[in-house]
Amino acid sequence: MSARILIVDDEPAIVDMLAYNLRRANYQVIIAQDGEEALTKALQEQPDLIILDLMLPRLDGLEVCRALRRKRDVPIIMLTARDAEVDRVVGLELGADDYVVKPFSVRELMARVKSVLRRTAPRPEETAPDTIRAGALTVDAACHEARWRDIELELTALEFNLLYTLARHADRVLSREQLLEQVWGYSYYGDLRAVDAAIKRLRAKLRQTAPEAEVIVTVRGVGYKLTA
Repeated sequence: MSARILIVDDEPAIVDMLAYNLRRANYQVIIAQDGEEALTKALQEQPDLIILDLMLPRLDGLEVCRALRRKRDVPIIMLTARDAEVDRVVGLELGADDYVVKPFSVRELMARVKSVLRRTAPRPEETAPDTIRAGALTVDAACHEARWRDIELELTALEFNLLYTLARHADRVLSREQLLEQVWGYSYYGDLRAVDAAIKRLRAKLRQTAPEAEVIVTVRGVGYKLTA
């Protein structure tokens, strides 16, 4: 069955354009025109992906993102205005998987939709082990489960894939560009903040579970590594 995508935007021209192109690509489309309707449909319809505009009536996109992250691990691609840099950073830190700046290329957006959906159900490369252990950390790709000692970590699909990738290359520094390619599945158009925001969320969840879990190290000017 094709993926179900919820479009949340109050501009009819953008909704029509997105719906047309998504349906042409054989996706099922659900539409919401304000933040409250978006929350209702996200919980009732259980979409596989949400394309979420930040400037919405009744409840803005950041509030929608925050509320959804408390209830569902659904991938979110934000649509933002070109000058809304602060909102983009906040949205990524709240748990959005990606963002696209308006006005955007339909081709670029469709590529990102495909990439996000592809990584929603993690499929490690055939040569990659199902289970990786690094010190007190265990990452099991087959069960989609990560544990610090005996405590399970509550991670989104993106956060899990990021942790799995870092654990696969434990004690090796991975650049932000390498992480984008291996975790996000494509090269960004010059903006690497999605990696920094995801690392920040992942670190916070590790500290919440185990305050001593300082295992993700920043190598200034290079990237990140996981230390066993």
